Amino acid sequence: MLSIIKWLFGSTPAFLEELDIMKKFLVVGLGNIGSEYAETRHNIGFKVLDALVESKEASFDTQRLGDVAVVKIKGRSLLCLKPATYMNLSGKAVKYWMDKEKIPLENVLIITDDINLEFGTFRLKMKGSDGGHNGLKSIQEVLQTTNYNRFRFGVGADFGTGRQVDYVLGEWSSEENKNLEERLVKASELVSSFALSGVKNTMNQFNGK
Repeated sequence: MLSIIKWLFGSTPAFLEELDIMKKFLVVGLGNIGSEYAETRHNIGFKVLDALVESKEASFDTQRLGDVAVVKIKGRSLLCLKPATYMNLSGKAVKYWMDKEKIPLENVLIITDDINLEFGTFRLKMKGSDGGHNGLKSIQEVLQTTNYNRFRFGVGADFGTGRQVDYVLGEWSSEENKNLEERLVKASELVSSFALSGVKNTMNQFNGK
């Protein structure tokens, strides 16, 4: 059908290009590259994307500023990005892939850890402060806005005074590991719902779960 339309118009009409853009999403999992960070709480963004991409039988390729995979969900195209910039420069990778793929801000979803939520609790928001999170701070600085969708995955706050960095850069406890797989499945469902049903419906379905 698209080839016929192109033949009739001589090119793809602008309204069809706009429709195609609205079906494209950028899903960014925040984390740090390197095997020493792979199983840390701070890398939950990477873990969620790994689970989603694996469930769709896709795979990551190393490209500019990160590892990228594309998954298709009922006509939607989700570009899944694990930035290779380290947490503090996450915004650079987000902006590059938004511009390259012409993905509008409302179709961007950032996945991050949150110590203010109990382990495994979800909170999807359409805007907000960086909350002291260096990855979100970088994105805010580069995009010059706090109005972007973020999926906060609770990692708890079982640490003493002055031990926050050690905690988020620490590995999951044995008890957390027992429940992590189920939470990752649910997190993948949240991401799919974001693309298919929109942010508000997804918030109503998943927040606090």
